[in-house]
Amino acid sequence: MSTNSIDSLLHESRRFPPSDAFAASAIASPSIYDDAKDDRVAFWADQARDILHWHKPFTETLDWSNAPVARWFGDGELNVAYNCLDRHVIAGNGDRVAIHWEGEPGDSRSYTYSELTEEVKRAANVIAALGIGQGDRVAVYLPVIPEAVIAMLAIARLGAVHSVVFGGFSSESLRSRIDDAGAKLVITADGGWRKGKVFPLKAAVDGALENGTSTVTNVLVVKRGENDVEWTAGRDLWWHDELAKADPEHEAQGFEAENPLFVLYTSGTTGKPKGILHTSGGYLTQVAFTHKNVFDLHPETDVYWCTADVGWITGHSYVIYGPLANGATQLMYEGTPDTPHQGRWWELIEKYKVSIFYTAPTAIRSAMKIGRQVAQRFDLSSIRVLGSVGEPINPEAWIWYRDVIGGGTAPIVDTWWQTETGGIMISALPGLTTLKPGSAQVPIPGVKIDILGEDGTRVDPPQGGLLVVSEPWPAMLRGIWGDPERFKEAYWSRFSTPAADGADADWKYFAGDGAHVDSDGDIVLLGRVDDVMNVSGHRLSTQEIESALVSHHMVAEAAVVGAADEATGQAVVAFVILKSNQPVPHTTAESSALLRAHVAHQIGAIARPRQVFIVSELPKTRSGKIMRRLLQDVAEGREIGDTTTLADTSVMEIISDRLKQ
Repeated sequence: MSTNSIDSLLHESRRFPPSDAFAASAIASPSIYDDAKDDRVAFWADQARDILHWHKPFTETLDWSNAPVARWFGDGELNVAYNCLDRHVIAGNGDRVAIHWEGEPGDSRSYTYSELTEEVKRAANVIAALGIGQGDRVAVYLPVIPEAVIAMLAIARLGAVHSVVFGGFSSESLRSRIDDAGAKLVITADGGWRKGKVFPLKAAVDGALENGTSTVTNVLVVKRGENDVEWTAGRDLWWHDELAKADPEHEAQGFEAENPLFVLYTSGTTGKPKGILHTSGGYLTQVAFTHKNVFDLHPETDVYWCTADVGWITGHSYVIYGPLANGATQLMYEGTPDTPHQGRWWELIEKYKVSIFYTAPTAIRSAMKIGRQVAQRFDLSSIRVLGSVGEPINPEAWIWYRDVIGGGTAPIVDTWWQTETGGIMISALPGLTTLKPGSAQVPIPGVKIDILGEDGTRVDPPQGGLLVVSEPWPAMLRGIWGDPERFKEAYWSRFSTPAADGADADWKYFAGDGAHVDSDGDIVLLGRVDDVMNVSGHRLSTQEIESALVSHHMVAEAAVVGAADEATGQAVVAFVILKSNQPVPHTTAESSALLRAHVAHQIGAIARPRQVFIVSELPKTRSGKIMRRLLQDVAEGREIGDTTTLADTSVMEIISDRLKQ
């Protein structure tokens, strides 16, 4: 499709109704929205009963009496791993492939539901023998390999709590998460493959535990990279040795629906990451429901692929729990989309006949840059549904994605949700929704979304405002680990009205995103409105990166902003003042390079600034607040905005002049 054709589609025909053939076989029923509107709570109760197996059926659907902490299906009992594994085997689907896995070097493994169930049972016995039981926390620091799935499900099978840490994070970031969660066990690998090389993981764990004060008693190590590792006798154990000795039988016990399932750390507006707590019954209900209906999953025939890393919420909800709860066959790939060649993803779609493909706009834009000729070398005709996640997808990328990857016919579900929401909150439903590029479209059935102005009143189209969730939903976060006050302050303080004088409390979850409703009633996401950046779909805190910069002995002060970036959506740009009371034996360019590397070491490569500008002053108000919007103007090459509130209005001229040098 030519650029002119894309422009024509964007400006003349922005709507794509479902084909009659797709609508006729769609999973989602046309009555689904009306059913949810009639009685939202009863709707979710029906989904929970239809989708999941309950060891003990629930009689109470929602308890909101301790708002903003919800209890969904609180008197019911279930086992998350049993729902993802055993029941499919019992139903006669044990020979169905659960996971096709492909390593970056080209090695591969496939697991049927029977085989995956046996592996998880063995792993559960190993983990239990190491003293892990209900409520204990286990840190998981693994690449995208089958053992990551097995470990997470084995932990869930025991009623324990996993805290998965993205393999790109540093020892320091890993240490802080282990310590905050009070983990007793770490499951890691010697290394993993990325961009043709093995990156060490065990070494990072050793670094995180080196001070000897950790709560960790054992480290289970998967052999993947075959790289040399240090070994602490008595603490470190090889995964394969322990599983080989383990009993292959393990009976799944039912746990309360509100039993904690995982803690996942996400960036916030302060330097300390937030441990987002999710529980079992409500979370699994919503991720299974949305996975089935948003992606129009037909588990008997579809091959599903979500490209997310298991260390992010998308990997939890739409690589592990949603697909396996639905008995899906899915593909997992260890490496990057351009290794060992630029068409690697498209080659895998052809090889495994992937029919549902879910990825981030950053990846789509990268593929656009490479050019359609790479994708068109492969047979992508198996694709029938496409998905987008992590950030708003621009209309041009939407059209390219549908045309080149989806053959001009596959519907695209542009999904909005967060670590905190647990599951998809806004999305089209293929077969029901008339699709529109650039719009996430409508709340899923059973979810109540509002767009509010700064004063808390609803805004009318096409005004922009702040996105809130107005009613509790099943997969919602249950708190911030160990910090209930921060939970209320971070998510519920902006627009909520506590109970007073006999009136009911009105709790509204503020998502931190801006949005507007267009003339069709569809929701268009506008991105973050707080001090959190969205880099390649990953949320990074400006405060956390600033803290990392200031921890370097050369740095006196730092300010970080997110700047628009064609490839990643946003890029990290830092402005740094160096200390004047000690010599800096480097050029400005050398200092910038050192600080970029320092951030990568402190937090991880994902947080490495695109640019570090060395400046003599930062723009501040008379009260001392840094005016980051002015720095963002500089970082994005725009005309600098209003500077009248600055204590020294000449600062921006000095910064601009310095950057031109």
